[in-house]
Amino acid sequence: MEQLGLHERIDYLFDTDLKVIQAENLFAFSLDSVLLSRFVYVPIQNGRLVDLCTGNGAIPFLLSKRTKGQIAGIELQPEVYDLAVRGLRLNHLTERIRFICDDAKRAPDRLGRHQADIVTCNPPYFTKEAARDQKLNKHLAIARHEICITLRDVIAASSMLLKQKGKLALVHRPERLIDIVCEMRKAGIEPKRLQFVHPKKGGARPTWY
Repeated sequence: MEQLGLHERIDYLFDTDLKVIQAENLFAFSLDSVLLSRFVYVPIQNGRLVDLCTGNGAIPFLLSKRTKGQIAGIELQPEVYDLAVRGLRLNHLTERIRFICDDAKRAPDRLGRHQADIVTCNPPYFTKEAARDQKLNKHLAIARHEICITLRDVIAASSMLLKQKGKLALVHRPERLIDIVCEMRKAGIEPKRLQFVHPKKGGARPTWY
């Protein structure tokens, strides 16, 4: 059993036998990560997959159930990266997944340009300015707001990572849809498939994938 620190716990990833290590003062994975991992196309047998802003590794762990390809996750915050690495050992996936502690904007330099078949990302949803009005600790503020990386940065890095005919999959809020489409077009990425997800039947605020 992986040694846990104070205020840490092990959670299962919904209907799988996969586990993630979570800390109460750090950003926890959400249903958005689960739905994104199920929405994205993945090559079954081979391929290179990259998850930007990977957090505690929930998306790479879930993708490992759908592909035999090699998966890399990049996380900026050392404390969160440490959770991902320990979760990797806990799930016995060290031969298929690796985590890198670095800025996602540097992912093309760390992993190679135009080498990835798939890039996924559950990025910060809110602008940097919005963080000023909320009483969040530093770790939560970075995870939720565009303090260290913006939507433009994510899409630009993804464009440099993807090979010809590679695919990018994002989960985001619907009010940012136009921003996403515009940034994708600037980066040479053509949106092909959308899925709107409502929190409940008849809900008026869908999440966009």
